Order: sequence, then structure tokens, then C-alpha cells
Amino acid sequence: MKITFPYMGSPYMYEKLFTLLGHEVITPPKPSQKTVDYGVKYSPEFACFPLKVILGTYLEALELGADTIVTSGGNGPCRAGYYGEAQKKILKNMGYDVEFIIFDEPKRDWKTFLENVKKIKGNNSWQQVIKTVKTVYDMAKSMDKVEKIIETKRAYECNKGEFTKAWHEITEEYRKIESSEDVKRVEKKAIERLNSIKICEVPERRKIKIGIVGEIYVVMEPSINGNIEEVLNAYGAEVERSHYISEWIDFNLIPLPSYKEKEHQILKKGEKYIEIIIGGHAKQSVGAIIDFMERGFDGVIHLKPFGCLPELVSQSVIDKIMREYDYPILSLSVDEQMAIANVLTRIEAFLDVIKLKKHRKRIAR
Repeated sequence: MKITFPYMGSPYMYEKLFTLLGHEVITPPKPSQKTVDYGVKYSPEFACFPLKVILGTYLEALELGADTIVTSGGNGPCRAGYYGEAQKKILKNMGYDVEFIIFDEPKRDWKTFLENVKKIKGNNSWQQVIKTVKTVYDMAKSMDKVEKIIETKRAYECNKGEFTKAWHEITEEYRKIESSEDVKRVEKKAIERLNSIKICEVPERRKIKIGIVGEIYVVMEPSINGNIEEVLNAYGAEVERSHYISEWIDFNLIPLPSYKEKEHQILKKGEKYIEIIIGGHAKQSVGAIIDFMERGFDGVIHLKPFGCLPELVSQSVIDKIMREYDYPILSLSVDEQMAIANVLTRIEAFLDVIKLKKHRKRIAR
């Protein structure tokens, strides 16, 4: 098998999983305008934007020689659950002979889940599979930890671009790991590197913290959301996302209650506004907004693919939350026609509102 996968956030964890299991891996190119154009050309017009970009990613990987696509499914009314089947039919109609291995939540269908695991397992012993999975899980946890440090400190870097440059170099080091011990070594070295970068002191009262919520693909893939984290950091705002890959793994793939506690807390906070799971991350988006607000974040940016049904539902209650709590929230729709200049203007205005609000609070005291 020549395996490829969707490009979402750092692709190196997926690459490492299949490489350690002995498969030939075709790492897809980072999504670009070519990727988007491919996806838009061959996808139904009404399809969600992530489906289009991911299809474009597959086409680029297939051109590089991939013959097997490993991806995850979805649940509820969200159309993400149909991505795999829809893309499979599109590629077949285009003449591609490609195998899809789609991982849904284990609790939905343990039999199919195990059959898919066996396909990926190959000739490896179960002991080797478990060791590999642990290594990759540790890698995911570690990379998320380091990235969170960058999302905070980059807002105060004295020499612009240093943290981003360091992150690119750090991810290359993670790419070389072979064991959990390697992960610990790389993480220690990474944190030492980040701590060595000079940051400018900013008074606590002037610090701005922004949470990012929304559909997982557009939240996690910077090439699609206009590198919004870097943009916010460049404006001097700390950033934290509602989605990190290691947390997704905890909630969806590990069958132990203790690993699901954080997600359940977020869901509970969203229950006042969305009572049931409606698919996608609608309820999580609303719950995360409340969570960010309770933790003292100054505002939230809500990212949604154009036409995403669950996020349209969450957006419908955002206005209510803004009025109820007098809390700044900016909703941005992401699709192939998103104009970066317009997004930057809206972000600048959003941050100006937050700064004015903080100033008025200081005066009122």
C-alpha cells in the first residue's frame, strides 16, 4: 500500500504512524490554491468547503503515486460522515482505482473498526502496533503542548517571525522520532529553544487573549483559514484553539472515561443553547465560547465553512450569547472565495473593539 491521508494541521503524526508500521507513505502537499481549485472543480457545488479541499488534497497525493487513502468519518446530521463515500465515488468516476479506509468512532461499529486496524497493521505484531500507537499519541500530545506555548509567546516576540521559524524547525525534529523516548528528548529541546527567544514585556492589562472555535478542519488547517493564529499573534494577541488533534484522539478513539472529561465539560457548557448533539462541532463550539469567556479570554473568533449546517446552528445562538454576556465574538465564513484583505480588516476592527472595551473597564474602576 502507498498510503495518503487528509492534510490537517501538522501531517507528521499521520506520516509517522504509517511509516513506523512499515508502509510506504505519500505525504500530501500542503493545501494551496491549486489544491482548492482541484477540489472545487470536481466536487458538487453545494458541498462543504472541507470536502472540496480534502478532495483536492487526495488528487494531488494520487498524482504522486498514492493508492490507499486513510481517513476518519463523522457522525450526526453533519455531512462530514459522507465525505469518504462521496469522495470515493468522485474519484472512481474520474478513473482512479483507490482504496478508502475510513475510521469511524469505535463505539459505532467495533467490527469494522478492527477490520480497518488489521488492514493498517500489516505483518506487525500487536505488540509492535501498540508501541507504535503509543509513540504517535505521545508525539501528538507533545506537539500540541509545544504549539500552545508558541500561540501564547509569539504574540510578544521582539523579532517577528522567530517563533514561526522555530516551529518549522521543531516539527522537522519531531518528524525524525522513532520512540516515545525520542519524543521526550525533542520536546525538552523544543521548549529550551522557545524559551531562548527574546520576548518583549507587555503589561498584563494590555494583553489580549483570543479563543478560536468552529468546525475542526478550518480551525486546525492554517493554509485554509488564512493563518489566523499567526495573524492574531502578529497583532499582539495570544491565541488558543478549541481543537487540537491529541484532544480529538482522547475523545473519539480512547475508550476510557477519564480521557473524555474535558470534552464532556465543554459539551455541558453548551447545553443551555444546544441541547443535543447535532453533528459536527456545533455544540462544542458554543460550549468552547462559554469556556473561553469563563477563563478570562477577551473575545472569540468563530470559523465556519460556508454552508456548514452544524456551524450555522451554532452561529444562530452566538448573537444571543453576545447580547447576554456583552462578549465580543466574530464569525468568519471560510470558503474558496474568502478574501484575506477583508478578513484582516474585520480582525483589526474586532481587536479595536476589544481594546476599547478593556480601556473603558479600566476607566470605570
